[in-house]
Amino acid sequence: MKIIKLLFIAMLFPAHLLMAQEAVTLEQCQNWARESHPVLKQLDLYQQILDLKNENNATSFLPQISLNGQATYQSAVTKIGISLPNIKIPSVDKDQYKVYLDFKQTIWDGGLSKAKERINNVENAGNLQQTEVELYQVKEKVNQFFFTSFLIQENLKILEKKTETLSERRKSMESAVNNGMVLSSELDQLLAELIKTEQTVIELKSNNETVLYALSILTGKTTEQLNYLKLPDELTVTNLPIKRPELDMFSKQNELLSANSEILQKQRNPKLFGFGQAGYGRPGMNMLSTKFDTYYLVGLGFSWNVLDWKTTSRQKQMIKLQQDIVQTKQESFVRNIDLATDQQTKQINQIAELLKTDQELIVIRERITKTSASKLENGSITMADYIQDLNAETTARLMLETRKIQLKEARIKLENIRGVQ
Repeated sequence: MKIIKLLFIAMLFPAHLLMAQEAVTLEQCQNWARESHPVLKQLDLYQQILDLKNENNATSFLPQISLNGQATYQSAVTKIGISLPNIKIPSVDKDQYKVYLDFKQTIWDGGLSKAKERINNVENAGNLQQTEVELYQVKEKVNQFFFTSFLIQENLKILEKKTETLSERRKSMESAVNNGMVLSSELDQLLAELIKTEQTVIELKSNNETVLYALSILTGKTTEQLNYLKLPDELTVTNLPIKRPELDMFSKQNELLSANSEILQKQRNPKLFGFGQAGYGRPGMNMLSTKFDTYYLVGLGFSWNVLDWKTTSRQKQMIKLQQDIVQTKQESFVRNIDLATDQQTKQINQIAELLKTDQELIVIRERITKTSASKLENGSITMADYIQDLNAETTARLMLETRKIQLKEARIKLENIRGVQ
């Protein structure tokens, strides 16, 4: 019966509180930040724009029909300047009217429509890649808040242990003061250190709330769901290739410029089309008729820009120069990545070297603190001396945990610099 009650309570327990007990990884935060970022909506919007552009481009081979009409009056008309007996020579009316449909059908456009379709697709790919660049930059912010919060949480654990140590020491000191074995000023020293430690804990908790709130905005999750963070596993970060989305963006920019160069040539190709006109008016095809009549005409035509005074050639040269500019930007980007990689690698090596001595320092500080505790009990040192040694041990522990986290953060940052994540 008790088991059934417990299951029933668990079902009623708020889901977000249950989720808060689960450890959250860095990769989860990165994925959540990507999914909740407003920029992600642009991917679908760009696709919709591409579909509309291609639909419009596909209409280039559909018949073009326009309805026209006009009424005119002219000051003079064509006349036959002779007269024949018993024959009336018709003349054209000075007022003329017509309503007609113009028809044009593209037969071959010189490959222009395919070139435009390629530009649309490449331009869309570039827009999508630019969005990926913006989303990738969110990772760095997520990493920063994630590791800051984790570091604060680890520091709080160490300070809690210090508080426990001081609280245990407080009980023995209160007993010693009550028995007249120790001056009350010694106890006051301990109480003051307890308060200082509590104040530090309050500050760290407040800072952690601020960091978690920023992380919750990025990820779209509540701060309760982000209370338990889990560091990623150990990473091997040697000889990482560059896989940054910016490189693909440079490639898409070059591809777009090549497509623009191609369309310049397509615009100069001959174009073949059919045309026609059907209408009703006065006169019709018989210019000498004074009656309203229907008429039509059909035909084939072509157009070819034979000479453009090297305008296309100069435009291609400008595109080639733009491609050179993109290439220099890419080279500069890769150079900056290599510089950042070198600096980050050196920082990783430095932290790793310091970590080797941190553990040794903690062992020594533990011995010193134990000796101070023994001396304090024997009355050979003051509480201030003991607190000083305890603080030194605590600082060493904090530095060890800090460097452990910094090392993982530095390795993750190196991955982020190279674009491996």
